[in-house]
Amino acid sequence: MENNKKALRIKYKSLRQQLSENDSETMSLAIANQLLKLPIWDKDYFHVFLSIENHREIDTQLILHLLSGRDKNIIISKSDFATREMIHYLLTDNTKIKKNQYSIPEPVDGIEVPSQKIEVVFVPLLAFDKQGHRVGYGKGFYDKFLSECKPETIKIGLSFFEAETSIEDVHEGDMQLDYCVTPHTIYEF
Repeated sequence: MENNKKALRIKYKSLRQQLSENDSETMSLAIANQLLKLPIWDKDYFHVFLSIENHREIDTQLILHLLSGRDKNIIISKSDFATREMIHYLLTDNTKIKKNQYSIPEPVDGIEVPSQKIEVVFVPLLAFDKQGHRVGYGKGFYDKFLSECKPETIKIGLSFFEAETSIEDVHEGDMQLDYCVTPHTIYEF
């Protein structure tokens, strides 16, 4: 099978849909536990994506609990589909969350945080390879956002599945991950 982004998107969307709710919960918990082993807990500003339930994404609620239990600043984003920009907000007790037209839960508004302040980003993905390249949904939001972060920002992919050997059509604007965490493995790039 081809290992280009288009083929990998189809493959992993289908693999995800085959997971039972129980599988995805167990695997999400295993991923959250793996994160505790990473050298990131001295940082303060963590960016987390809110899971899209119907895409069977990793449940990031567990990661939110880990972070709030350690008094970290949690940043969540709202996507502007016209400009492909993400606006980042501090998650507080007063943050109102609403699903957008793509069923992505997003903050309505709040205290804006510049990309430059964010120290750790948990990155959603469909597939990744052993070099730290990822396949996302293909809209380019994260590549743009990650390119606006400081170079030392730690980028951590989260995946239910293990690495592909390589992704054929990686191009220059694709931002590489520092780590990718699966239920069984921590990949460091």
